[in-house]
Amino acid sequence: MATRLLRAVGPLRLLRRSAGPAADAPLRAASHGTSLLYPEHIPTSPLQKALLAVGSAGMALYNPYRHDMVAVLGETTGHHALKVLRDQMKKDPEGAKILQERPRISLSTLDLGQLQSLPEGSLGREYLRFLDVNRVSPDTRAPTRFVDDEELAYVIQRYREVHDMLHTLLSMPTNMLGEIVVKWFEAVQTGLPMCILGALLGPIRLSAQNLQVLVSELIPWAVQNGRRAPCVLNLYYEQRWEQPLTSLREELGITDPPTPH
Repeated sequence: MATRLLRAVGPLRLLRRSAGPAADAPLRAASHGTSLLYPEHIPTSPLQKALLAVGSAGMALYNPYRHDMVAVLGETTGHHALKVLRDQMKKDPEGAKILQERPRISLSTLDLGQLQSLPEGSLGREYLRFLDVNRVSPDTRAPTRFVDDEELAYVIQRYREVHDMLHTLLSMPTNMLGEIVVKWFEAVQTGLPMCILGALLGPIRLSAQNLQVLVSELIPWAVQNGRRAPCVLNLYYEQRWEQPLTSLREELGITDPPTPH
């Protein structure tokens, strides 16, 4: 029994040792003759995935800012949801182009000078403003490791890398309340168990005042917008930098968030 447990937790040791791949490198199939499906892939058995899911869920609930544990939870529980998202992308011209070209969002792929030169109110300028105001970087997104399908691995990587774009679209900050609101939107949009868990359990850390605003106003708004908007993974954001943010919101049917009374 002890030997089986040691084998099961082996991927955790690999996770600690592994260095992330270049953020500008598209996820592609690894070379033939190896068991790796893409760079940084760690093959795991169903038992190992189950243990990783339980362990990462516990750590993520204890500390929601452990993005590495949130990432592991998403990878080990999201296979069905990722297949649905992949199929949605394949059926959409813009989404299919993304799957074919595999763009990445990172400091090495973003032209910050070009984004800064865009007109006020454009998607690119507002996204850059979001990064600056909230002091976040697109390079903090963990590389995919535990998804045993190369194409689905890219889908979840793309989801992570457009997360800050969703904050920009929804006008949500990166504080606990803002993250929970975005998780509700993502839960409706993606069906990923990790998003659903975060949306349901995240509010336990809120103050009574913020919890009241969340339940009475922000959750209904996020759910309504998540249902109304088309799949946000089908947006080739990098080719829409010049589009006015208000125009993109109108295209997606995203309304302004409610103003707390």
